[in-house]
Amino acid sequence: MNRLLLPLWLASGLCWAEQPVTQSWPQMRGPQNDGHAVATNLPLRWSETENVRWKTPVPGGGWSSPVVHGDQVWVTTATDAGRSRRAVCFARETGQVVRDVELFGIPKPADKHEFNSYASPSPVLEEGRLYATFGSDGTACVDTNTGAVLWRNTEMKCDHFRGAGSSPIRWGDYLLLNYDGIDVQYVAALDRQTGAVAWRTERSHITTVSKDGDLKKAYSTPLVVAVAGVPELVSIGAECVHGYEPASGAELWRCRFSGFSNAALPLFGYGLFYVNTGFGQAALLAVRAGGRGDVTESHIAWTYKRDVGKMSSPILVDDALYFVSDEGKATCLDARTGAARWQERLGSGLGFTASPVYAAGHLYFFDYKKGLGVVLKPSDPPALVASNQLAAGCMASPAVAGNALYVRTKTHLYRLQSS
Repeated sequence: MNRLLLPLWLASGLCWAEQPVTQSWPQMRGPQNDGHAVATNLPLRWSETENVRWKTPVPGGGWSSPVVHGDQVWVTTATDAGRSRRAVCFARETGQVVRDVELFGIPKPADKHEFNSYASPSPVLEEGRLYATFGSDGTACVDTNTGAVLWRNTEMKCDHFRGAGSSPIRWGDYLLLNYDGIDVQYVAALDRQTGAVAWRTERSHITTVSKDGDLKKAYSTPLVVAVAGVPELVSIGAECVHGYEPASGAELWRCRFSGFSNAALPLFGYGLFYVNTGFGQAALLAVRAGGRGDVTESHIAWTYKRDVGKMSSPILVDDALYFVSDEGKATCLDARTGAARWQERLGSGLGFTASPVYAAGHLYFFDYKKGLGVVLKPSDPPALVASNQLAAGCMASPAVAGNALYVRTKTHLYRLQSS
């Protein structure tokens, strides 16, 4: 393992990835849910004609991130104006579509925001199985060898109002999911073998009364970390981040804030949970681990509010926390204190929802407006290595497996790799 990543890997407490992390990207943000890739030769430059191993159209549309295992790359998508929710498998070496499986038929899809898609939550991939959710429209498990649907669960309901966005994660025998709608807000665990509900815990803190419910909903993906050797499920909802026992769903702690429609994933390092408060005035909170009950007044170590993005997740590298604003200003903070180290504009007229990845001393950022992929060396001062152009922009976060980047744009899936 790369020595620069080792302290963060140990701090995260996550170690369930069974494939070498160089060959597998099993869920959104990678094996440890932190955006780190152990790759030594990712391309620094690419275009439509340079360092493209293959490029394949994705049927339908969706913002879910690709996942990679073995010789397969999977994404979810929606066709027929959202009425058909699907999982599509591409051959890793050639990009050929080898499976296209309908998981759910939705005769009358609920409304969504124009910025969202009907296939925004990213799937989870393991040996022989793909787990895909479309929020309250259902969660399903696919046999990746045959394309057969092994189970479906349509019990978990909420009114997303703007469309679903939270991705599942795998922990032990469970698939863990957030459901934060305008009507109900809860966290749940499904049995990975059967899809049955193992537990469901209602959010304990929703105080905002909003006629349209906007201030009650959220889109974040949960995280499981080891705190003093004990696993904790960290889950960001509207107005509050919660800690739960992942085996039972029992609430351990909560920390209140002002914010809603949270999309960024939490991070953990140096005994701190890093939390993006989402819409409103986006801020980053560092919440000390180890608390119980309401820790709002006792465990917030620092808060940072300048140029914090509302959708893209931050990334932690050594003792530095990096993030990008919605408009493309990258910021580096001291992860322990929250003190700003530097800011760097990645370009003009850009937009960022995808979360960055880190590999071999470089940060990779992907823009959805112009199709730029910006490579930054996070030195002090930072060095802008390249601004690479593709034909369409990226709403989805990229995947890394081996020495290849798997990038889903609004129209295609690419395998980018040095020649």
